[in-house]
Amino acid sequence: MPDSEKPDRTEIELRRAALGYAGKRVFESLDLSIAAGRLTALCGPNGCGKSTALRAMRATLPAEAGDVLLRGRPISAFPARALAREVAMLTQSPSAPEEMTVEHLVSLGRYAHRRGFSADARADREAVAGALESTNLAHLADRAIGTLSGGQLQRVWIAMVLAQAAPVILLDEPTNHLDIAHALEVLSLVRRLGTEESKTVVVVLHDLNLAARFADEIIFFSGGRVAGSGPVDEVFRRELIEEVFGIECIVRREEASGRPYCIPLAAVPTRRDRLGHG
Repeated sequence: MPDSEKPDRTEIELRRAALGYAGKRVFESLDLSIAAGRLTALCGPNGCGKSTALRAMRATLPAEAGDVLLRGRPISAFPARALAREVAMLTQSPSAPEEMTVEHLVSLGRYAHRRGFSADARADREAVAGALESTNLAHLADRAIGTLSGGQLQRVWIAMVLAQAAPVILLDEPTNHLDIAHALEVLSLVRRLGTEESKTVVVVLHDLNLAARFADEIIFFSGGRVAGSGPVDEVFRRELIEEVFGIECIVRREEASGRPYCIPLAAVPTRRDRLGHG
């Protein structure tokens, strides 16, 4: 579906959400919304709260105050399995035994659809096969994950998330520890899945240019607040990037795609020192 034809609907919303950990408040009153059927990138300096906001969207970090809503319903009202059928999340640096096969790991994504000791074996097999096919891993189904390259393994984890068959996918640094070729491969896959299957995808990214290339929307965090949010073309601006990251930069556009990209020039110490502590 072309972007212009996608419904203008909010999938996830945080309203005046207070988020933090023991002894540390990351956000005092966070307001943000995630558009349905879009790929949204969360960006900002280290420690700004990107992963914290993502965890709140999956209720692995309950809000201390305010609201976190999934399609208008408090996320805390969803039973655990019901929420897992709605929102799938891939954390940073997940792990599993190296001898586990690709197919076995992907099949773990089906746990939310099982009732007690019963299972719809046919539905599970179809979901796993579909996830392997979508991620181009069917030929590796019987391989031990310990024998895979970094890019292949990351695709296996994404396949597990896809097997969960949730309409919302949250990815925390899916390109972490990947070289640029594998990072492009993984984000191309994520982009294609969002486009072809109308998934709502939220991804935490450190690389600004990867975010600008693959995302529909970007949310910039800085100093415990949202510094800017909206379509890539609107918020990927030099002055905003310089403010958020404490740098001097140039923003240009690719000739072929028209997408913006950033060329960092220099750090600005006084600005950098007062940012990124949320």
